[in-house]
Amino acid sequence: MNILLTGAAGQLGQELLPLLVQLGKVTVVDRNVISTLSPDCLKLDLSDLNQVEILLNRLHPDLVVNAAAYTAVDQAENDSETAFRMNADLPGCMARWAERNGRFLFHFSTDYVFDGQASQPYTEAHETGPINIYGESKLAGEWAITASKCRFIVLRTSWVYSTHGSNFVLSMLRLARERPELSVVSDQTGCPTWARNLAGVSRKVIGQLLKYKTNAKNDGLYHYCDGTITTWYEFARSIFSVASGLGLLDEIPRMLPLQSSQYPQIAVRPGFSVLDTSAIRETFGVEAVGLNESLTACLQEIEDE
Repeated sequence: MNILLTGAAGQLGQELLPLLVQLGKVTVVDRNVISTLSPDCLKLDLSDLNQVEILLNRLHPDLVVNAAAYTAVDQAENDSETAFRMNADLPGCMARWAERNGRFLFHFSTDYVFDGQASQPYTEAHETGPINIYGESKLAGEWAITASKCRFIVLRTSWVYSTHGSNFVLSMLRLARERPELSVVSDQTGCPTWARNLAGVSRKVIGQLLKYKTNAKNDGLYHYCDGTITTWYEFARSIFSVASGLGLLDEIPRMLPLQSSQYPQIAVRPGFSVLDTSAIRETFGVEAVGLNESLTACLQEIEDE
């Protein structure tokens, strides 16, 4: 099996790599060569679609796993061209190549394709309506893949965290060590998702699809997030509680709940972005994991570093 993994240095990419090597030879691509990731790590500007096409033709992978994305939500408001280039044009290019060559594309999308006005978890059939440029660019990427008619899985997820990169867990730990008091948004609801769980689900889905690779009935769009619904405020409380128990924090800061209107950001965020995961559970036997178990395991790794 010949696999191409893009965005290999990101939160998800680093978790995917050790699982994908179980399936065959993996060539990893990122903006910078990171030899500690893999001896087959290639440096490539993924916004240069001509170079992407050349690489695909040279490697001719059986499977393209695209974990690369433009994820700077606020910055995207003033840099929409780059956001759309990475989040829409790049997956579109990969999808068209996969269609022409009879290959498979596995791509990741986001809860931000929804407007956040729902009161029940969003299913795959729910009407989309992004309220910021980042969400618009990710939705455009979904459309580009669908339009190509290639074999694909698009996996939407939400609120991803890990032991590395830029994420809410690491930001909260840093701020808790710097400040005695923190204000955290309490009126945005979602499901925090450990990158390792997301990678494990992806590996399971890919494995089943490859087992029955001539059967395309399970191709398409799915949702996966971990199984605990919470707010950013309550998520931060959980982080501090677990971190304190592990000895990662000497003192838990005083916390103040904030409304989104009190914490202005350049890009508007959805107020409710819980994803319904029943389709991926019924199709692939995937069970969502709870927050406490995953957060404890993640923070335990930070303590061990």
